[in-house]
Amino acid sequence: MRMQPDRLTALAADLIARRGAPPDHARLQADLLVEAELRGLPSHGLQRLPLLLSRLDKGLADPRARGTATWRRRAFLAIDGGRGLGPVVMMAAMGSLRGVLAETGLAVAAIRNANHIGMLAYYADAAARDGLIAIVMSTSEALVHPFGGTQALLGTNPVAIGIPTGEDPFVLDLATSIVSMGKINHHALGGMPIPEGWAVDGAGRPTTDPRAARGGAIAPFGGAKGYGLGLAIELLVAALSGSDVAPDVHGTLDDVHEAGKGDLLVLIDPAAAAPGVRPLAAYLHRLRRSTPLRPESPVAVPGDGARARRAAALETGIDLPQPLFDQLMALQAA
Repeated sequence: MRMQPDRLTALAADLIARRGAPPDHARLQADLLVEAELRGLPSHGLQRLPLLLSRLDKGLADPRARGTATWRRRAFLAIDGGRGLGPVVMMAAMGSLRGVLAETGLAVAAIRNANHIGMLAYYADAAARDGLIAIVMSTSEALVHPFGGTQALLGTNPVAIGIPTGEDPFVLDLATSIVSMGKINHHALGGMPIPEGWAVDGAGRPTTDPRAARGGAIAPFGGAKGYGLGLAIELLVAALSGSDVAPDVHGTLDDVHEAGKGDLLVLIDPAAAAPGVRPLAAYLHRLRRSTPLRPESPVAVPGDGARARRAAALETGIDLPQPLFDQLMALQAA
């Protein structure tokens, strides 16, 4: 079912506001979900809304909380999210860090006890459009097996980097798993098999059944390299935020537990090192103009595809799977 983004944002914001969220909190959370849909990342989009609403209904998410922040050092902010909505706590942290950048040039926020922050590119892009470099990391439940293993012991542990270029920001957003659990859930919702190599089932056997994959483990991307990077993020976020490590994390995929994962935000003012915006856009254009392996597939830069999908979706609307559309309509009517 195809719907216009503004209608979906209003629908999501209304459902969240009904559960006690202030209008700005509801709008921010809704905007993040719809933005993921626009960029072609439905795994982090509106399919997560019913679970979020259930968490609000059960008191596992506090719609009003913005987090309690404590400056441990002049440029290090420790935040207890108070079970707040992830985007609300993260954007509040970003605002706090900006307040010290004129003095420090670099600042870090480590967050625990906040709900799922969603698509990390949202924050990296927002910071880069304000002229700041951002590095964002997050952890999750144990969903990924170590290289050479079959048991889920690591989170999907995504990282996003945003860099201002003088034109559109450079934004890289990737999970250290070969795919997110949200994407596997999206395949399950649409009744689609997953590609070979994405996951193993509960017995450690390779599977293309998304439902079997949910009871097994996702592969790290790039073999040993993705495993190593994912483990490094796991340890870094846990060490700085005081959050649980993956086998003890719950709360981003269920409506039973408080969220035990952690988030990390690093903001850097590039003017602290070199006044003015470096001419990075010219280099990115040079990459795009470079000779492609296949003439029909030009070289792209991370973020190009998301921008193209976003522009198209703003024109044509967002196509929701029928089961999800029906679920949202039922929630609206309730």
